[in-house]
Amino acid sequence: MTEVTREVFGRLPQEEGGGTVEKFTLKSDSVRAEILSLGCILAALETKGRDGAFADVVLGFDSLEGYTRKHPFFGAVVGRVANRIAKGRFILDGQEYQLALNNGPNSLHGGAKGFDKVLWSPEVVPSGVRFFRVSPDGEEGYPGELKVWVTYTLRGGELAINYRAQSSRTTPVSLTNHAYFNLAGQGSKDIYDHEISIEADSYLPVDDTKIPTGEVAAVQGTAFDLRAPVQLGRHLQRFHLDGFDHNFCLQPGSARRLAARARHPASGRSLEVHTTQPGLQFYTGNNLDGSLEGKGSATYPKHSAFCLETQSWPDAVNKPHFPETLLRPGEEYNHSTWLLFAAA
Repeated sequence: MTEVTREVFGRLPQEEGGGTVEKFTLKSDSVRAEILSLGCILAALETKGRDGAFADVVLGFDSLEGYTRKHPFFGAVVGRVANRIAKGRFILDGQEYQLALNNGPNSLHGGAKGFDKVLWSPEVVPSGVRFFRVSPDGEEGYPGELKVWVTYTLRGGELAINYRAQSSRTTPVSLTNHAYFNLAGQGSKDIYDHEISIEADSYLPVDDTKIPTGEVAAVQGTAFDLRAPVQLGRHLQRFHLDGFDHNFCLQPGSARRLAARARHPASGRSLEVHTTQPGLQFYTGNNLDGSLEGKGSATYPKHSAFCLETQSWPDAVNKPHFPETLLRPGEEYNHSTWLLFAAA
């Protein structure tokens, strides 16, 4: 049985729109998750190690104030379109749309005020919580009124996230959760001793602004071949990499499938990511710099966490040969991701 409780986490200042932010705690025998109604943020995720002790394995803040300041999307649901859109621009039905540029020359994770920065309407459901919001026509430059539902459910060691959306006009949609994981426990200095594997035969090379070049490249014989587990620190050294921030192309199809595994040998904690999405952005916290004070006064230096963001391929709205991200009136966007935690 999953226990679901709710409490007030804080109140947004008037300049942020005001409103009460609630925290929902989902608790099973092996996992405890805390989710906020601001940005559907996964604020804490406690899992057991082989010694039976719980540790919080996601980065974040102790108070609402941390989440209302600038931060790198810790734990949030991002959208309307996750990842980058080149020059914040796309053409639909002959009309050009211009989005906010919030990542160099590009638009990132929905723009200046994406889904991560707004208050959602919550509803407790069996074993979890569902959040709802209406993104108005023209919000952040996107066409169409978009109704969005995000549902978190916890059953045993499995946390499921379901994303649904309906639009009044054709619009690109790609939603994901941007949790930063460290299976040794948040606040641990790095992720170099983690073992990582990703179920992908190909990946997307990017230009110097992290926009895919359009090539779909085979991982075979490259630093991006993570089909067998690698120890992350050794792998980065071997290939002289500053880190990963790339989309891995998952097996095509809409069925649930394994996307990635992460394991921390010292604690025995492991994470499996399953999804119905076509892509997985693997990011190793390259831009963390220790300047943010997180939970328990922890600092988060470079490579102190990793992200496994299940999503559509970046800049797909501008690349016709990529899996399509357009949602049309009368259709439904419906994707799920499952996080499975274990200890051995």
